[in-house]
Amino acid sequence: MIMTMKDNNTEPTLKRKKLQKIGVFTSGGDAPGMNAAVRAVTRAAIANKLKVVGIRRGYQGMIEGDFIPLKSSDVIGILQLGGTMLKTARSAEFRTPEGREKAYQQLRKAEIDAVVVIGGDGSFTGALVMSQEYNVSFVGIPGTIDNDMYGTDYTIGYDTALNTVVEAVDKNQGYRPFAWTDFLC
Repeated sequence: MIMTMKDNNTEPTLKRKKLQKIGVFTSGGDAPGMNAAVRAVTRAAIANKLKVVGIRRGYQGMIEGDFIPLKSSDVIGILQLGGTMLKTARSAEFRTPEGREKAYQQLRKAEIDAVVVIGGDGSFTGALVMSQEYNVSFVGIPGTIDNDMYGTDYTIGYDTALNTVVEAVDKNQGYRPFAWTDFLC
């Protein structure tokens, strides 16, 4: 945001800077559907005439400036891939004020106006802290197989994880592991 003064110089007002470039990253553990979210963010941003930058390896990539420009053609054919095309990582360095300072400087250097974080509770906590410290705008997409995010009924990855468990249990219906007594006369 940019603070400006009204004509009579007595009351400050806030003006929102028009977004021109956003970053998107995945953080924490992989969850099925993260690539679909990256694709949707990229395509929606481009449709709204925004530049998109993928931040590889989560917060650690943000600290190191591991950014790649994303175009629509970069996200074709990623839906069926496992993991996340942007890679994911946890970052002990980001938990320190010095690490967050480095991340902020990298975002400024790349002229990134706002960031979309796809991850779980730890990822959202990092976004909240950085937003409070540096006034960086974040949007969160809950992506965790744990489905433990406050304020949402489902997270990206939860339905797939749950259905995988149900399928595995269903396949084992009627299956009785052998016991040594089966071989005794």
